[in-house]
Amino acid sequence: DVQLQASGGGLVQAGGSLRLSCEASGFTFDDTAIGWFRQAPGKERVGVSCISPSDGIRYYADSMKGRFSISSDNAKNTVYLQMNSLKPDDTAVYYCAAFKTMFIRGYSDCAVRRMDYWGKGTQVTVSS
Repeated sequence: DVQLQASGGGLVQAGGSLRLSCEASGFTFDDTAIGWFRQAPGKERVGVSCISPSDGIRYYADSMKGRFSISSDNAKNTVYLQMNSLKPDDTAVYYCAAFKTMFIRGYSDCAVRRMDYWGKGTQVTVSS
């Protein structure tokens, strides 16, 4: 039974940092891509970042490059999202998700429609 559990959200001031964690069970990272998505109020869910399982390449949405960093600890089956220099526009519910694939070709693969599994979200609120 595949499960994804996201945690680490909270309230932070603009310019601050948070680290989100996504603990996965029911599969390994060898043949499964993991990603982070977010959904702001009134907006569609969009990809933040994904890791390609076979080559470890990381892909990011343009607005997050240089501020966010995705990483994984395969021994713990956990993926992290380090978020720095947070802005009020980063306020959203953040979700981790996964889909079966050996590799990701680019950020376009880090898409809601590609995901097979979703975890419950964690709220991130950035105050100005």
